[in-house]
Amino acid sequence: MKTTRIIFGLAALYGIAVLLLGLFGEAQFNAAMPPAITHPEFYYGFHGVALVFQLVFVLIAIDPVRYRPLMLVAVLEKLAFFGPALWLYNSGRLAEGGLFHGAMIDGLWALFFLLAWGMIGAKRDANG
Repeated sequence: MKTTRIIFGLAALYGIAVLLLGLFGEAQFNAAMPPAITHPEFYYGFHGVALVFQLVFVLIAIDPVRYRPLMLVAVLEKLAFFGPALWLYNSGRLAEGGLFHGAMIDGLWALFFLLAWGMIGAKRDANG
């Protein structure tokens, strides 16, 4: 249980930090990734929704047994960025860099979340 709390707590802290930096980093993103963002509503909308989703990780960290079903939703949230980024990279449409590396980190979080889901299930089964 403690490991699961740590995994989801760290995921929430990491996500909040990265997304807050991104929320205030449109100018740097535009400079580093031309062409410039032409639809800022998508950029800020993504960051807002992703920030709110970090609260799901906080809930899971607080009570992993109660929110175990949400762990699989959390896996999907991570795969929603990892999968397309990997596909885009393999098709030559995403360069190796910040976005690609961020997506690979999300892939690792997905694995950690699956591990935590399995550990909570095994503990629950052992307790009856």
